[in-house]
Amino acid sequence: MMIVSLPLFLISFIIGKSDKIKEQWFAQHFIQFVFRGALKAASTNLTVKGFENIPRDTAVLYVSNHRSFFDIISIYSLVPGLTGIVAKESIKKVPILHAWMKILKCLFLNRADTREALKTILTGIDNIKSGVSMLIFPEGTRGPSNTEMLPFKEGSFKLATKPQVPIVPIALTNTGTIFEDNGGLRIQKCHAIIEFGKPIYTKGLDREAQKTLCADTQAVIQEMLLNNVNEI
Repeated sequence: MMIVSLPLFLISFIIGKSDKIKEQWFAQHFIQFVFRGALKAASTNLTVKGFENIPRDTAVLYVSNHRSFFDIISIYSLVPGLTGIVAKESIKKVPILHAWMKILKCLFLNRADTREALKTILTGIDNIKSGVSMLIFPEGTRGPSNTEMLPFKEGSFKLATKPQVPIVPIALTNTGTIFEDNGGLRIQKCHAIIEFGKPIYTKGLDREAQKTLCADTQAVIQEMLLNNVNEI
C-alpha cells in the first residue's frame, strides 16, 4: 500500500503548496483508510469503547499502553481530529512511511540523546498549540502482558501540561495476539479491545498534581486493562 501510495503522495504535495492543513487532512484520511484495511486483512475484531470521551473542541494528548506494532494502526484508524504520533527514531529509516508521517506532524524520539529528545517534545508542544493532537506510548517499548505495563516516562507528559490540553488515556487489550505473541512469524485472527478513557484535564493543575499526573494516568489505564481482560 505504501508503494501504491506514491501517486497520492504527489497529490498531497501539490495540495500542500497552497494549504498545509488540507494536506494533513488528505494524508490522514489516506493513512486511516490503509490502517483500517490492515486491520480487516488481519481479521482483527476490534471492540471500541469510550469513543465519545474524546474532546472534539481542542487538541489532546493521547496516552496509551503499548503491546504491539498494531497499536498505532488500531488507534490511528479511529482518531477524529488531526493527530501526530511520537514514534521511535528507527521508523525514519522506512522511506515512504516516513514521508507520510512528516506530513502528519509525527515526531521521532531519540531517547539516547537528552537534548534531541527535549527538542522533539518542544516541537510536539508547538504542534498541539497549533491544533494537532499527539499520540504517545510513554512505556517507551512494548509492555509484557495484557494487564502489566512498564513504568511510564514522565517527560512526555509536558506535551499536555505546557499547552494545558486534556489527556485521553487509552487502554489496548490483546493487540499483541495479532502478531508479536506468535513469535512475529504470522498474523493471527483475534479479538482486541481499545478503550478511550474520560479526559484528564490539565488546565490549572498545581505543581503537586502535575508531579503525580504521570502515575495517575497510568493508574487509570491500568484499571481499564484489568476490566477489559475478562472480556477477551
